[in-house]
Amino acid sequence: MKSSRIRRTVVSAAAVVALPVSLGVMAPQAFADPGTPTPPSAPVAPSTPTSPGESTSPGGSTSPSASASPSESTSPSTSTSPSPSTSPSRTAVPNPAVPFGPGCSSIPKTGTGSLAQMATEKVATAISHNPDFTTFLSLVKKAGLTDRLNTAKDITLFVPTNEAFKKLSTAQLDQIKNNEAQLRKVVKYHVAEEKVATDLLPNGVFSTWEGTTLSTSGSDRTFKVNDTAKILCGNIKTENATVYTIDTVLTPK
Repeated sequence: MKSSRIRRTVVSAAAVVALPVSLGVMAPQAFADPGTPTPPSAPVAPSTPTSPGESTSPGGSTSPSASASPSESTSPSTSTSPSPSTSPSRTAVPNPAVPFGPGCSSIPKTGTGSLAQMATEKVATAISHNPDFTTFLSLVKKAGLTDRLNTAKDITLFVPTNEAFKKLSTAQLDQIKNNEAQLRKVVKYHVAEEKVATDLLPNGVFSTWEGTTLSTSGSDRTFKVNDTAKILCGNIKTENATVYTIDTVLTPK
């Protein structure tokens, strides 16, 4: 019994000795003084700042990202080209190949006196088939100018209608008929020495057989001779002349 007590005493003493030793080993870890600085961990390489447009590849290396090609330069906005310069306005004129005017409707469509037949005849002969020109034609014959009209080339004849002569008083008409010099002067004043094309009508001045000039003015399908006589039917073709019928007898200047 005494030996058992001795063994317990020895074991207890050993335990007393072992406990401080184990606590001493653990103390630095478990009960480290908070004031003691912790040894620094292994340094970490500072990250390299990435420049704009660079992507960081795994592992820390920065490879330049595929540089976006500069946005395609916007070409200067297409300047609106100036609108074509408007050429000076030209006065409208009728089709030079077609007779024009309200009086053309009185000319026969076919047969004798028609536009188609007049185009194949000499000018004095051509107008003789139209009953609207009988008064002027009688003056042409009396003045002895029929042959001259038919043999001339590239002339223009302004023919007053019978209604145009009715605007004259009896005294005025008799003066023309009974005065040979005056008669020839009046008839010849109705003949321009050149072919008057429609594009010349807006502002034309033409020499006449009488020796002075006559003028034309207007636009589109409305033209006048000497600012008084209206062209009723224009651009009638005959074999040797161009004919314009008018509503007023022209008076030499």
